[in-house]
Amino acid sequence: MADQIPLYPVRSAAAAANRKRAAYYSAAGLGPGAERPRRYQLEDESAHLDEMPLMMSEEGFENDESDYHTLPRARVTQRKRGLEWFVCGGWKFLCTSCCDWLVNICQRKRELKARTVWLGYPEKCEEKHPRNSIKNQKYNVFTFIPGVLYEQFKFFLNLYFLVVSCSQFVPALKIGYLYTYWAPLGFVLAVTIMREAIDEFRRFQRDKEVNSQLYSKLTVRGSCFIRTDQLDGETDWKLKVAVSCTQRLPALGDLFSISAYVYAQKPQLDIHSFEGTFTRVGLLDLELNQLTKALFVALVALSVVMVTLQGFVGPWYRNLFRFLLLFSYIIPISLRVNLDMGKAAYGWMIMKDESIPGTVVRTSTIPEELGRLVYLLTDKTGTLTQNEMVFKRLHLGTVSYGADTMDEIQNHLRNPYSQMQSQASGNNTSSTLPRKAQSSAPKVRKSVSSRVHEAVKAIALCHNVTPVYEPRAGMTGEAEYTEADQDFSDGNRTYQAASPDEVALVQWTESVGLTLVSRDLASMQLRTPSGQILTYSILQMFPFTSESKRMGVIVRDESTTEIMFYMKGADVAMSSIVQYNDWLEEECGNMAREGLRTLVVAKRALTEEQYQDFESRYSQAKLSIHDRALKVAAVVESLEREMELLCLTGVEDQLQADVRPTLEMLRNAGIKIWMLTGDKLETATCIAKSSHLVSRTQDIHIFRPVTNRGEAHLELNAFRRKHDCALVISGDSLEVCLKYYEHELVELACQCPAVVCCRCSPTQKAHIVKLLQQHAGRRTCAIGDGGNDVSMIQAADCGIGIEGKEGRQASLAADFSITQFKHIGRLLMVHGRSSYKRSAALGQFVMHRGLIISTMQAVFSSVFYFASVPLYQGFLMVGYATLYTMFPVFSLVLDQDVKPEMAMLYPELYKDLTKGRSLSFKTFLVWVLISIYQGGILMYGALLLFESEFVHVVAISFTALILTELLMVALTVRTWHWLMAVAEVLSLGCYVASLAFLNEYFDVAFITTVTFVWKVSAITVVSCLPLYVLKYLKRKLSPPSYSKLTS
Repeated sequence: MADQIPLYPVRSAAAAANRKRAAYYSAAGLGPGAERPRRYQLEDESAHLDEMPLMMSEEGFENDESDYHTLPRARVTQRKRGLEWFVCGGWKFLCTSCCDWLVNICQRKRELKARTVWLGYPEKCEEKHPRNSIKNQKYNVFTFIPGVLYEQFKFFLNLYFLVVSCSQFVPALKIGYLYTYWAPLGFVLAVTIMREAIDEFRRFQRDKEVNSQLYSKLTVRGSCFIRTDQLDGETDWKLKVAVSCTQRLPALGDLFSISAYVYAQKPQLDIHSFEGTFTRVGLLDLELNQLTKALFVALVALSVVMVTLQGFVGPWYRNLFRFLLLFSYIIPISLRVNLDMGKAAYGWMIMKDESIPGTVVRTSTIPEELGRLVYLLTDKTGTLTQNEMVFKRLHLGTVSYGADTMDEIQNHLRNPYSQMQSQASGNNTSSTLPRKAQSSAPKVRKSVSSRVHEAVKAIALCHNVTPVYEPRAGMTGEAEYTEADQDFSDGNRTYQAASPDEVALVQWTESVGLTLVSRDLASMQLRTPSGQILTYSILQMFPFTSESKRMGVIVRDESTTEIMFYMKGADVAMSSIVQYNDWLEEECGNMAREGLRTLVVAKRALTEEQYQDFESRYSQAKLSIHDRALKVAAVVESLEREMELLCLTGVEDQLQADVRPTLEMLRNAGIKIWMLTGDKLETATCIAKSSHLVSRTQDIHIFRPVTNRGEAHLELNAFRRKHDCALVISGDSLEVCLKYYEHELVELACQCPAVVCCRCSPTQKAHIVKLLQQHAGRRTCAIGDGGNDVSMIQAADCGIGIEGKEGRQASLAADFSITQFKHIGRLLMVHGRSSYKRSAALGQFVMHRGLIISTMQAVFSSVFYFASVPLYQGFLMVGYATLYTMFPVFSLVLDQDVKPEMAMLYPELYKDLTKGRSLSFKTFLVWVLISIYQGGILMYGALLLFESEFVHVVAISFTALILTELLMVALTVRTWHWLMAVAEVLSLGCYVASLAFLNEYFDVAFITTVTFVWKVSAITVVSCLPLYVLKYLKRKLSPPSYSKLTS
């Protein structure tokens, strides 16, 4: 942090401070006119790449470049203009833009500015800055009601019924009572507002809980540890050193006594921030919205036909509007409320499922999205793995030690250190033999004990781990404490480092007897199995970088003054540094196939003269003005020659429970899995193999690093020639390819069975999700456990968060929260599949309920000379949509085609849902034909069987309509639940009981006669029996896939 936040001393005059700040701006390139450095420099020859083909045959790759043809361009949709643009969606764009503009005016965010914090000058405090808090709420007190109403009326269905309800205030257009239209609309809005209020209050409680959490981890000697888990997903503490002039301040309060100021530039996109204010709308809602638009077209067409058959007599436009109102039940207002209540029921079922305990549904609007996923984008650390590193293997070339032979290492260590202690206590000079004599001795083959001793000591010294001790009991709060207040017992010690691999190695050395007990910037101390303390001075540290893939340390043994250079790193970096051997490459491959993360450890002894020469050259290189990094690297590389290979270590990042079978289940369900991680390429590839994300027989294409358009062009051509192989690509290469060949790269990647993107930033993760949505057009799901996964989770169509070691930010911002990765299998295969099929059946049945009564109205009007007179009025219409049919229709949310165990055993059943066949224009058309048939039979049958009074037509047709709806629910059900039977009986009982109070509509004397009963029964049988026969024949001749499993 010291190199990122400069600390400036304050001069006597304010002008001096201004000059300093101006100098900083100009040096950092932040002043006016300063041009931001371009990330990618186009080469001069890149222009001709437009004429080069990206899709080439294998022969074309070998031929001369003169065979190239024109490069196929990415598909670009031609923009519509004028009236065509407005009709095809421009009106919606304009409305959305206006609403967004109003929201921005009401909730204008404060511009982010650079901060200057003055130390020792409280009178110079600047304005207050925004709070550093998490906000996942969608509304505030003032925007709740307008926001909810906007979200509801942006759907065509609700907007249409609002217009219809308002039309009843016009006397010439009034049909029946006002409550006939306003009661259903008010009920829908009340349920929606109540649901949104509950969800919003839960978000407020979750944000309050997270924002109230505070943690800090401090150490003495001018350094501290910070966590970056919300940025890069790493849960380990990073050591940061304070500015040199403040390191020796005795107390925190003294910081405000110095004359200085801290300048920090404004927040940048490099550090990803988020506000969980996304409003998700499921694909099912959008599809039903399209179907309601089709119903509206049918409604208008039917009304125009009726007016045309009237011959446009009189005020035909008023008759047209009255017909629109009469047939308005074609578009069912109860569709949205039924679906919303169904989604709430699905969420309750998910949270009550004992097989996936701890699962929380945070967004109750999209549970059916879980049943239509094609792409699953997952994080690695903490999601597929437990983020717990365990030391598994130590290989010395001729001997290998595993988990069951670690006690042998303890025995090998005990002897050398026991001899050292006896020599030190008996004769102190024996431990300081002249190194010239030692080095001049003939080289002999070292014993296994000495090799084990040197390997373990190298592992215990070559790292950036710091042991931290918590304060004694009673030292709480922010009170300062000294070393005397700390408990240095083994049980109170924890290790902190920039990498969990480092901690695992040091913990392993402690388990075999060599313990790291203390470390600061200049020294570290080890405790031997016999209790002796060994002190080592840290002369130089060479930290790990993604470019070098290795780290090193030069230490001096204080007891022997021996100087040793230790280094460890990836095999690709260390193989050319260590002395020749015939086993390293083979053993690295063996460990990688076991899913272990490997590190090669080596050493080199330095004389005092060699080190002094190195230190001189190293200091000069660090002071260079030009090419400083290259010169420093060259000096360090002068030491990295012919190093002695000590050992090869294998560390396992343990997978979450049942990750392998879960990934296998998802693949069988037709879901393509992409792993997006910030980890390095080797580790990501290793986990992809060990988790069986990539099968053992599958080839892996590792996308070579590319920095410009030409390299990306060639590498994409090489990748295109591969077939059925997994892709591994780094974030830098991905960004270059997306800059020039976005469509081509996504098209190729979508054909891969699995994709691994390593070194991905949070922004890149979200960008990949959006690219899949744009180019593939399929439903995506993102799952992660850290704050760095929030952007990806919110960009996906469905977000799942795991509560883990990286905090709760991901689970709080997600639509669904689970406790283990394996729970996603049941969440998708059982609940996702059932929710989608149930919502599809429920939505189509609700539309059928409106279509059948509208068909009856059309038949009635056509028989009576196209009169715009309602067939049913008042409570009959309200009761039909609510009391008489609501419970049986809603009970479809309990229906299931197969048992949960069968859905888990045969994930192939899930694959059928991704095609959207449960709700399509084909199935919709089938229900339209059924509605027309049944509505026609019910109305014509009643007209044929009524005798002298019109009231008999209403009684017969309405009773037959209620019975038909109840029988159709029974026809649709695939697995009966006891609540379904209760709903059927209860609805029928309510209707029969209400007949005694419907004197205004029915002749009570007639409905108690045998004539009424047989006429109603005959019409009902004719309307339903053919459908039962067709269903039976279809099930026998063309059974669905699930019926084969239940038979």
